[in-house]
Amino acid sequence: MPETHEIIIVGAGLSGLSAAHFLHTSAPDLDILILEQDGRPGGAVRSFQEQGYLAEWGPHGFLDNNEASRALLSQTGLDRVAQKAPLGNFVRYVCHEGRLVQLPQSPPALLATPLLSPLGKLRLLGDLFKKPRAEEQSVGQWAAYRFGHEILPLVDAAITGTFAGDYERLSIDAVMPGVRALEKEAGSVLKGLLRKKKAAGAGMLPAMTSFPQGMEQLVTTLASGPNILYHSPVQAISRGNDTWEIHTETTTYRTATVIVALPINRTLALLASHAPPLTAIPTARIATVALGFTDKAQVPFGFGYLAPERENRFAMGALFSTHMFSGRAPQGRVLMEALVGGRRHPERLELSDEELISRIYDDLKKLIPLPEPPCFSKVLRGDGGIPQLEMGYPALLTWKDFLEQGLDGLHICGFGWEGIGMNDMMKTAKEVADRILHRVGGTRQTPEVRPVYF
Repeated sequence: MPETHEIIIVGAGLSGLSAAHFLHTSAPDLDILILEQDGRPGGAVRSFQEQGYLAEWGPHGFLDNNEASRALLSQTGLDRVAQKAPLGNFVRYVCHEGRLVQLPQSPPALLATPLLSPLGKLRLLGDLFKKPRAEEQSVGQWAAYRFGHEILPLVDAAITGTFAGDYERLSIDAVMPGVRALEKEAGSVLKGLLRKKKAAGAGMLPAMTSFPQGMEQLVTTLASGPNILYHSPVQAISRGNDTWEIHTETTTYRTATVIVALPINRTLALLASHAPPLTAIPTARIATVALGFTDKAQVPFGFGYLAPERENRFAMGALFSTHMFSGRAPQGRVLMEALVGGRRHPERLELSDEELISRIYDDLKKLIPLPEPPCFSKVLRGDGGIPQLEMGYPALLTWKDFLEQGLDGLHICGFGWEGIGMNDMMKTAKEVADRILHRVGGTRQTPEVRPVYF
C-alpha cells in the first residue's frame, strides 16, 4: 500500500529545508516527509574544513536584508551566532586595466572614480531621457541603452560575481525583474529609485552573513528537525483523483500537497509531461580554489575583487575570506578563495588541480603582493552548476505559475526558480509555506527592487 503523508517535499536543499521549517514553525503537528536523493542535506550549500582553513564549495553568504531569512535565523537561534560583514565597512574592488580599483560606494566616490570617464559619468544621466523598451533584452543590451557602453565592464563584474554568467546572454527581465518593473512604471530607473528612496527614507547598507562553521551550519541546523529520507531519488510524480503520487525506486507515497524543491533543471525533467516551454536551461559550473598564505601576503582590506572579461584574467575574482569572517584560517595565515570557470570558460575546469592552483597563483600575484607561494591549497569542484536566467527564462515562470494554479496541491521552488541567491530561495520557500498554510492561490508577487552590491 502507498505510504501517506500530509505534505511531501522533494529535495532537502535549502529551499526544501526552509519550506519545512516555516511549515513546522506555524503548524508543528503537520506530517511532513522530505525525500532526498543524496546522503546529505543542503544541496549546493556545503562547507570545507581542513588544517584550520574554512572555505565554501558553494555560496559564501547572504545579505541580511531579507525578511524571510531574518525570520528563519531568529526562529532557529542562528541569529545569535551569525557572523556579519557589513557592506558599509568593507571595500570592494574591480580589476581595471590590470590593477585593483575600489568600487565607489557613494555619489562623491562615483564622481571621483577612474572606472568611468567624465563623459561616461555624464552618460549615466541619459537614463532619465530613455523611454523603456518593452521587448525582452539581455542585461548588456539593457544597460548599454539606459546608461551607456562605458558601464558595461561594471555590469560584467556584477554578473560575474552573482551568476558566473555572460551579461550578453542573461535576461534583464529575469535577473532584475524589480528594477525592470520600476523602469517601466517611472519611465526611468533613476527616477524610480529616487521616488522609492524618498518614500522609504535613508537606509543602512546590509551585511553579508555567514556562520562559525561555514554556510553548512545553516542547512545542518534546518535538517535537524524534519523527517528526511535520504538516498531516495524521486523518479515520477503523478496526479490521481484528489491526491498526488510520488514514486521512488522502492516506494510509492501519497499526499494532498507536494512541494518540488529541486534545482530548476531537475524540476523540468520531473515535470516534463506538463510540457514546459524549455526542457532545460544552461548552467555555469565553477571551481573554488582556496589558497592559504602566511601573513606576509599583502591582501588589501575588503571583501575581494571581480574581473570583467575584457581584463583577460584567469580567475573571475577572489574573496578575501579572512577579512570577511573570523575563523577562516589558522593564526598567522590568510585565506583567499578564487573562482574559475563560469559560463564563458568551462574549459578551464578540465585542468588538473595542480594546473588550476598554479594558474590562479600566477594571476593573483600580478594584482596582489604575494611574496611567498601558498602554504595551503585546495580545489573545490561542485557537483552542480549555477542556473543561468537567460533569454526565454520569463516564459518558464509563466508556465510555473500556470501549473501551480491549475494543479491543486502542487508547489514549486528551488535553486533557479525566482532567482539563484540564498535569500531568493528562503523567500520563495516561505511564500510556498504561507500559501499552503493559508490555502491561497499561487499568484505572483510584485518583484522586489534588488540593489546591486557587487
